[in-house]
Amino acid sequence: MTPNDRRDYGLAPQLRARLMGAFLVALGVLLLLVTIVVVAFDLPGDVLSGLVILAVVGVFTLGFLLGRRWYVVRIDDIGYQVRFVRGAGEKNAKWSSVEDLATSELHGTRCVVIRLRDGRSTTIPVTLIEGDPEAFVSELMRRLNGQHGNSKR
Repeated sequence: MTPNDRRDYGLAPQLRARLMGAFLVALGVLLLLVTIVVVAFDLPGDVLSGLVILAVVGVFTLGFLLGRRWYVVRIDDIGYQVRFVRGAGEKNAKWSSVEDLATSELHGTRCVVIRLRDGRSTTIPVTLIEGDPEAFVSELMRRLNGQHGNSKR
């Protein structure tokens, strides 16, 4: 894959924000519990200070990791690759192995299902992908049609 013919789709910003929010809530609960334990057992304040320093480092580290543009789906003229999607099925394939693709709704989530010629499939929830879901599907169709030379749906 070369950068010129490759397109990466990252994690949706809404999902990044939800991950950071869940981490902050869990961290707040942990700090509250440790504060209660420190006060109840008359432990040194350094225990709480150390945890606060670790918490700050954790927030910045997670912010850095979520701020980076990790790709969830990478497509090029040869095929596709999916990462970080539990239950996606086949994580990568060449366009020549693809039978067709369709959109559907699974468990209340809009998805793209890429069906392979050998019966396997890849399911990608479009809510995980940054950007416009219709543009994502159109890009997949364009790549598939470029490989097959016709319209598949």
